[in-house]
Formats: sequence, C-alpha cells, structure tokens
Amino acid sequence: MAESSFATLKTEFCYRRIWPTRARAIRDVAACIEERYNRRRRQSSIGHVTPVDFELQYSSQAAEIQLAA
Repeated sequence: MAESSFATLKTEFCYRRIWPTRARAIRDVAACIEERYNRRRRQSSIGHVTPVDFELQYSSQAAEIQLAA
C-alpha cells in the first residue's frame, strides 16, 4: 500500500515542480503529505472516506456511547 501511495504522490505533486533547493523540496513534500495527502485523500482501508471524516465519525460515535453510559 505504501508503494502505491508514494507513486501517486510523485505523479500528482513531485513530477510537476522544480524546486530551487533540496531543503525547499523536502519541506514542500512534507507539507503536502501532512496537510493535503493524509487528510483529504480517501483511504480504502477505512471505507473510502478521508482520514478527517473518519476521525469525525469515530469521535461522534464515541461521544454517543459516553452519553448513553
């Protein structure tokens, strides 16, 4: 699964840009992974929802369980 993720990241983000320095490239790729890719991209392992949506669903279910207890 990781190989597919990195291939997509390279295709969608890395191959379309030229960076002035290696440090800037590292910073931009890390920001892309943290801000966009991990949070907005739908993940098949969690039911084809984004990680943000999955966390919101989980936290609302946990809150309902606590209220019921």
